[in-house]
Amino acid sequence: MKKTVTRRHVLGAASAAVLAPMVSTQGWAQSFPSRPITLIVPWPAGGATDRHLRALSEIASGYLGQRIVVDNRPGGGGTNGPGAMAMQARPDGYTIAQFPLGMLRIPHMQQTAWHPIRDFSFIIGVSGYTFGFVVRGDSPFRTFQDYVEAARREPGKIDYGSTGTGTSPHLLMEELSTAAQVQLNHIPFRGNADLMHAVLGGHVSAGSDATGWDQFVDNGQMRLLLTFGEQRTARWPEVPTAKDLGFPVVSQSPYGLAGPRGMDPTVVQVLHDAFKKAMDDPRHLEVLRSLNQDIWYRSPEDYRTWAMGTFERDRQLIQRLGLANR
Repeated sequence: MKKTVTRRHVLGAASAAVLAPMVSTQGWAQSFPSRPITLIVPWPAGGATDRHLRALSEIASGYLGQRIVVDNRPGGGGTNGPGAMAMQARPDGYTIAQFPLGMLRIPHMQQTAWHPIRDFSFIIGVSGYTFGFVVRGDSPFRTFQDYVEAARREPGKIDYGSTGTGTSPHLLMEELSTAAQVQLNHIPFRGNADLMHAVLGGHVSAGSDATGWDQFVDNGQMRLLLTFGEQRTARWPEVPTAKDLGFPVVSQSPYGLAGPRGMDPTVVQVLHDAFKKAMDDPRHLEVLRSLNQDIWYRSPEDYRTWAMGTFERDRQLIQRLGLANR
């Protein structure tokens, strides 16, 4: 007997076909994570960011029930690691990366294979840096004004290092040198650890970076000449800010975590919740205090909104500094 196929049967079959993958995806997302997660840190091991994210990951792994493996992939001013993740990793939540501010600036200065908004799933905003400018402990530059005066006497010959072209430590000094009306010689490094070795070894006169220099300042191997916050730090209250010295240059350079585009919202939420709990954990807060950093929490939606606005605002900064890709 031939079975009659009605419109109801067709609609029912179509609905089942649509719902089947949804149920499968939801079941898969609910089992997440079932194996270790890789967190790409786009800086060398041993720097401030590496120290912070290793500690945060260790705490978050307890809430996820799976180990988080830190994978250091320096280069490109902090953009090589996240960029490669965006282009190569599956959007399953098992490969995520730090998303430094340079991700929103480098595309204005050079061609990139990835787009900083479209090619990423934003997970959580985490923290921001305290930036400072350091010289070796026996440097003839006792103050930042000494350094500026030397640059005025020898335009383009007084150097400093940063963690890469287009990074916040670099652009801060570009803004500051413009405000001070001096020409400096910028030398980019792959990350904080390389830069600190260069300063200590006398290969560069000074270094601009986040608080990876803290231990060297505290033990007298380096001298902190200024910081770039709105206010002086609680840890080094005697050190002036750029604002104190008359330079309108302030930055915190917020960062967070992101994954490849197309991540399941349920997986994003699982990661967000675990890292949010880790951020509020007293052990993490102690690490932030040691690095002189503050919490900069943003939900996935707020983080994406902030990134979109910052991407457009930084286009103007890059153009003003004459660094835009033409």
